[in-house]
Amino acid sequence: MRRSVILLFLLSFMFASSQVTHRRTLSMLGSPFEMTIVAKDIPEADSYIDMAVAETTRLEHLISDWIPTTPISEVNRNAGIKAVKVPQEVFDLVQRAIKISEVTSGAFDISYASMDKIWKFDGSMTKMPTPEEIKNSVSRVGYQNIILDSRNNTIFLKNEGMKLGLGGIGQGFIADKIKAMLIEKGVVAGIVNISGDINTWGKQLNGDKWKVGIKNPLNKDKIFATFPLEDSAVETSGTYEKYVTFNGRRYSHIIDTRTGYPASGVVSVSVFAKSTELADALATGIFVLGVDVGLDLVNQLPGVGCIYVEENGKISASKNIDLKKYKNE
Repeated sequence: MRRSVILLFLLSFMFASSQVTHRRTLSMLGSPFEMTIVAKDIPEADSYIDMAVAETTRLEHLISDWIPTTPISEVNRNAGIKAVKVPQEVFDLVQRAIKISEVTSGAFDISYASMDKIWKFDGSMTKMPTPEEIKNSVSRVGYQNIILDSRNNTIFLKNEGMKLGLGGIGQGFIADKIKAMLIEKGVVAGIVNISGDINTWGKQLNGDKWKVGIKNPLNKDKIFATFPLEDSAVETSGTYEKYVTFNGRRYSHIIDTRTGYPASGVVSVSVFAKSTELADALATGIFVLGVDVGLDLVNQLPGVGCIYVEENGKISASKNIDLKKYKNE
């Protein structure tokens, strides 16, 4: 019996040592896209990454609002006209997005895409938009006017000119779908990273958990904390690269769709959750809500944590994150 146990251990060790970790970086969804796969060899890992790429393309052609042939584009074209039947995946995603809108009191809202582009973050803005321009920009925004019919799987945008954009939740949704597909295919461990929407499963070859470093946007060369991730996700929303400054005040590219004004005071928010989709949507929502309200909300959500970095350099975390424990010296 004892010899059998030793043999099993040796076989397990041999199997583990024969595995490789393979990483591929490419560009998809208009963003950096990185896959890390643990497999028996590089060709097998590449085949799994090819599956992930194909799945990403499939999903993009369901939820993109800039590809004219997608179900979401069809919904947008028929705003104020008629309900549009959509695939189950699209219907369910929009339904979940509306729930996040309700939880965040509209700070996250997928109908933001109807806003006029009065804010430009390419260096071309020379003055603040007028209050009237800002008011008009949000006139067609409102998740309450997205009408869902679960019996017929239809989506109807109540008002003409409304438009859905899933950019604040779509990358997280795709990361989750890729992870689920690869687990079903037998991939024991990996990382999906879509422009900072990160989801992990399994462990590294040495048995350690995957780790993610959180940077302070005010000192981008320094990682201030490193966190282990085990079958979980993290997403960071930041304004340190896209913003404008008027009268000494900084305005970010993350817009509060309830008011039409950019969120201010916060430089970045990192959200930890079991799903990348939830982390993705919440990061936008609590960024807009601000530190006090955002922390209060996250502290009420089981399995969710967050870290704020403010413009003044102050770093705050939800109750379930011990910054001292993971802070880099």
